[in-house]
Amino acid sequence: MATKTASKIKVRPLGAKVLVRRDEAESITEAGIYLPESAKDKPKTGVVTAVGTGAINTETGDRIPMTLKKGDHVIFSSYAGTEVKLEDDELLIMNEDEILAIFD
Repeated sequence: MATKTASKIKVRPLGAKVLVRRDEAESITEAGIYLPESAKDKPKTGVVTAVGTGAINTETGDRIPMTLKKGDHVIFSSYAGTEVKLEDDELLIMNEDEILAIFD
């Protein structure tokens, strides 16, 4: 009889890629109207959970440092990144240049 053990998968993005956890969709409007699941828009904001080591400069071979860091709250475009489901988490893997802004 096989037993299933709980294992937390760790993912590390490569190069100039970042891993982003999308913010939760609003379930109630400002006017107090509850939204059904089908009416909710996917948020275009999230929190960076991991960053890659940075792109490589093709002329010098040096690594270009990442602008983003773990924990940054960011805004990205609607179709940015690739959705990935890891166990119970739904994350986005995207290039650093797909990030539009960082919340301060």
